[in-house]
Amino acid sequence: MRPRPPAMRTKRRYILARILPYGATPDQKDVYLSVVEAATSLFGDAAVGLAQPAVVFCDGGYAVIRCRRGTEKDIATALATVTAIGVCRAALRAVAVSGTIHALKRRVRPIRPLSGDGEMTIEGRCFTMYRYPRQKVDLVEKSIKHQKLLFFTEPDLEER
Repeated sequence: MRPRPPAMRTKRRYILARILPYGATPDQKDVYLSVVEAATSLFGDAAVGLAQPAVVFCDGGYAVIRCRRGTEKDIATALATVTAIGVCRAALRAVAVSGTIHALKRRVRPIRPLSGDGEMTIEGRCFTMYRYPRQKVDLVEKSIKHQKLLFFTEPDLEER
C-alpha cells in the first residue's frame, strides 16, 4: 500500500506543553488520559473525537500533544484545566503550537535547578531553598503535619 500524497493527508498540529511542577516525570499514557479527560469534560465526546488528541512525546518536563488542525485552541484550553496526571498533582501549560514536532523540540529548554540550594531560616522557621533560572526561588518548609511553600525571587532574598 502506497502512502497518501500530502494533499490527501489529514492536517495535524502539535502543541508543546510544559509539565509543572518541576521534576514531575509522569508516564506518557497518564498524560494522554488526563488530556482526554480534561477535553471531554469541557467539550464532550464528539468534539474530542473530532480533535483526535494524542501524546506523541513526553520527557524532560515537556509533552507534545498532536491534534487535528483547527482544534489546537480547544486542546490548549483543555490543557489549562488539567490538575492531576495519574495520582500526582500536576498541571500542563501550553508553550507553543506548530505544524512539526521538529520545530517544537527546538523550543524545549531544559530547566535545571541552579547550584546554591540549601537551608534558610525566616522568622524562626527552617526552609529548604531551590533556585531556578530566571530568578525563581522556591522555599519549602517541611514539618510533621504539613508542607508549606513560599515563592520568592532572588531580589527578595537579597533584602533578607
